[in-house]
Amino acid sequence: MRLGAVEGPPTKHHNGSVSTYGGQIGPASSPATRLQRPSWRDSRLIVGISLVLLATALGAKAVASADDRVPRYAAATTIKPGDRLDTGTLMRVEVLLDDPLAAYLSAQSPLPADAFALREVRAGELVPVSAVGTSAQVGVQPVTVRVDADSVAGLVTGSVVDVWVSPRDPALAQEHYLPAALALHAVTVAWIPTDQGSFGVSASSSAVALLVSAADVQKLIAAQDSRSRVTLVPVPGSLHGRGS
Repeated sequence: MRLGAVEGPPTKHHNGSVSTYGGQIGPASSPATRLQRPSWRDSRLIVGISLVLLATALGAKAVASADDRVPRYAAATTIKPGDRLDTGTLMRVEVLLDDPLAAYLSAQSPLPADAFALREVRAGELVPVSAVGTSAQVGVQPVTVRVDADSVAGLVTGSVVDVWVSPRDPALAQEHYLPAALALHAVTVAWIPTDQGSFGVSASSSAVALLVSAADVQKLIAAQDSRSRVTLVPVPGSLHGRGS
């Protein structure tokens, strides 16, 4: 025992901690936890970086694709052969084509004043250059004929139909028809008159304007003059009205 040292009662232990100065006893301090930097081998870090790179690549591709779009004309409504092509029938669209030189009507320059449709183009479709010509190149003209009323159901402007003609049997006084024969194939309905009464139709017939070539006009006139029965049969895939 060292001289000069004063002994006193030992301080009570509390939670394994003893105050060497006889003061307040408190709990032992926990060792501090150090934050570690994320490792390159951390799967969450790898997934996050991969997502960022993927989003950047997709964005760059979208921007590059947008820059490749070209202006073309599309049909604003169903276009029939003989229709004039103007701002009422066409709309400008920006499209991405596999072949930028594809034969669709360019919207980079104004339409010719004498631009007409040579064949059908449905609403929303791009207009092929081959479907555009002058009025002199239009090879069809409208002819209004009386047809079987039942065959008109479901037809609309722009419908494409086959025309079948059943000659009237001359040997019988009453109304009787011979077997039908195909007279015209794939002709377009120009319009269906709303005022049917002005065309002298009966309860069993309806008036329809068809677009036919000059060479076929005589066939339709002859069928009407001989009082033959004319029936229209829609071509598969043709335009039709609702519920038909």
